[in-house]
Amino acid sequence: MKRIFVLLFSLTITISVISQNNKEKIKVTDLLNVKNISNVLLSPDGSTILYSVTTIEPDGDSKWDFKYNSYLYLVPVNGSTAPKQITGKDGAMQPCWSPDGKEIAFVRIVEGKPQVFLLSLDGGEPVQLTKFKYGAGSPKFTADGKQIIFSSSITLKEMLRDSMLNPQRKVPSWPFEKPGFDHNENLNVNLAKPNPDGNMDEIRAYLELNVIDKKAKVLDKLNFQQEAVTSADIFFNHFFSITTTGSASPVALTHGFYSYHSLEFTPDGQHMILSADIDSIQHPDRSLESEIYIADAEGKELHKILGAQGKIYSSPKLSPSGKWLAFQYSGTSFVDVPVLGIMPLNGSEKDIISIPLDRNKSSITWSSDEKYIYCTAQSNGGIPLYRVDVQHKKVERLSDYDAGINQFSIRNNIIAFSKTDINSPSELYTADLLMKEQKKVFSLNEWIGNRQLSLPEKHSFVNDKGMEIEYWVMKPVNYIPGKKFPLLLEIHGGPSAMWGPGENSMWHEFQYFCAQGYGVVYCNPRGSGGYGVDFLRSNINDWGTGPTSDVLTALDKTIAEGWSDTSKLLITGGSYAGYLVSWIIGHDHRFKAACSQRGVYELGTFFGEGNAWRLVPNYFGGYPWQPEVKKVLDRESPITYVENITTPYIIFHGETDLRTGVIEGEMLYKSLKVLGRPVEYVRHPGATHELTRSGNNRQRIDQMLRTYEFFQRWLNKK
Repeated sequence: MKRIFVLLFSLTITISVISQNNKEKIKVTDLLNVKNISNVLLSPDGSTILYSVTTIEPDGDSKWDFKYNSYLYLVPVNGSTAPKQITGKDGAMQPCWSPDGKEIAFVRIVEGKPQVFLLSLDGGEPVQLTKFKYGAGSPKFTADGKQIIFSSSITLKEMLRDSMLNPQRKVPSWPFEKPGFDHNENLNVNLAKPNPDGNMDEIRAYLELNVIDKKAKVLDKLNFQQEAVTSADIFFNHFFSITTTGSASPVALTHGFYSYHSLEFTPDGQHMILSADIDSIQHPDRSLESEIYIADAEGKELHKILGAQGKIYSSPKLSPSGKWLAFQYSGTSFVDVPVLGIMPLNGSEKDIISIPLDRNKSSITWSSDEKYIYCTAQSNGGIPLYRVDVQHKKVERLSDYDAGINQFSIRNNIIAFSKTDINSPSELYTADLLMKEQKKVFSLNEWIGNRQLSLPEKHSFVNDKGMEIEYWVMKPVNYIPGKKFPLLLEIHGGPSAMWGPGENSMWHEFQYFCAQGYGVVYCNPRGSGGYGVDFLRSNINDWGTGPTSDVLTALDKTIAEGWSDTSKLLITGGSYAGYLVSWIIGHDHRFKAACSQRGVYELGTFFGEGNAWRLVPNYFGGYPWQPEVKKVLDRESPITYVENITTPYIIFHGETDLRTGVIEGEMLYKSLKVLGRPVEYVRHPGATHELTRSGNNRQRIDQMLRTYEFFQRWLNKK
């Protein structure tokens, strides 16, 4: 009997290998084939799913350049007919249903600005609803379907001059922080004519003209670094309403020199629930708090529901009856996990019911009977869907850790959702309310069926802090027992990011390197998201040594399986992981070659040049000019150990990446070059920190291929 079992098992493995060998390997250009689903929305009657598909298409006549485009589709919940594309190549984003299910509103770029369009499902072409000079985004129908609410981003200069938004020509109550001026007097509109030889008002008008004509950029704000450029502008997000006939101009629902993060009407349409930071008397760059307010339907009679110094109250979501309010709250530190709270809408802070789900939660959704709240949350390598029993404060995980529920919608007794798993980065599914009967509506990424895939194997160990560290191992697709293969250690950024089979940003890269004959190992070291607040905070004052121990232990345990070639170990990572790669090769010389992307290498410099500079005080307790903090920053900066780096090293950075900044990468490269070490530095013009996720597709392919070529260069060297 045992012999028969062994024969059957061997036959199964043989058939599986033959089946895989009949398929193609993942290619680098398969990146261009990946389609992603977003904006999953069930119709009001629950019969139809509206969703977006983002594709990558040829850009112009060049055979090498590609662009992103987004289309809207409709498909019956039961999948009885094929999906129907309802928008064309002009693009479509941020869709929403009308209450009667007869129209769809969405956003399209017109002359460089987003505008709202309406599409009747009875037929015809989309009709542009808004022509707002500030642009219009995130449309939402009112309950009666007669109006659409949208948001616009407006600069301080525009606010000061706009007679509709600021008819009394007011200036902010918080200090603008232009040195030498009191009471924001410099913000009063200067009506003088520009004249460099005139009086002071005329000189100031001339200087302002130079700013307008982009001959000068005057920076008085703290957060002057955006993702790709420095900017003196202060932006405010405001909400407006417009009739669905477009017969009247937009009406402002929010006012003042503040940003409003969300707006939702009560079911009777008489009041609005808003989140914003209105309480603060600080400059918006310095104030990190957020409060929740209620106002009448015109945005007047504003009353604070929740708010406190040092607290962020966000994501307010009314129950269907309007009786209950769900929301999240946390401290202002980045190193925190918001708490899900519930309270009566007419209650106060003492009435808050806190839900024990120690994960970062998204997409808070009430059930129609108000007994449950549904949400997703990164956890243990996946993004499960959770259900909260409101009365009993009981949290139930409805889907597994091996998949990512990216977006979902609930109507009647159906959940529609997009999902990432090991077999595809994005597909559309439906299920019952307990997620027991999941059904794929159709196959979006059908091309994957003809590709060999490496399936991740999950493992774990307990680190020196007693924390369970999860890691995943992917064997090369040409794996043969008894043969040795190169092994690539992949590290995630953040440092609070999380990787796993349910996270789609690395799906193609992992499969590509496995197709090239590499094994891949990745883990979620201490400080990662998805494991609770204590795990998240476990790398405070320890960005280097502790996380290094975790990722190298995952590597060592993979090596112990016996199939990797220890003379052909490789390492790569981006952002914080670019930092950790440089730290590791400054302390460990086992790797044949290394790659860092968009990394941080000197924490004092990062504080000055990166727009993510608050990571420094949040993780290290202070600033570079404080002697005790400076000691820690020097100790934790990889460039401190640059003389120890001898590993062949390729360093990437986007030319306009201001999230981490570029100077440190230049410092690291120049230092290694002066030391005569084998180092190569690659800059991608116009690229930001998001290059590998949503950047120029030719540059995405370039970075992956250039990394592979560099690795092969050294793997083939005797």
